[in-house]
Amino acid sequence: MEHAPIVVHRVSASGGRRVSLRTPEGEAVLGVAHEDRDVIEFLRRAEVPDPDDLVLGGNRTLLEWQGDPPHVYEAEPIASDLP
Repeated sequence: MEHAPIVVHRVSASGGRRVSLRTPEGEAVLGVAHEDRDVIEFLRRAEVPDPDDLVLGGNRTLLEWQGDPPHVYEAEPIASDLP
């Protein structure tokens, strides 16, 4: 199975999602995003064409959202954390 070259990883326990770019040389971490604007900015800095359309348009062949729904950046509280 072919993988998308841009990956937005699952939400971390403290919030935020790591964003990485897969290349033939390996995987480069672009940063930790706390909102869509962060992902767009990381992709802009990596010179990815049309980062707004890519993130907000949902092109699954180029961008893969792993583990959690797209556009979610905060961890869900664990049931034992609730009063």
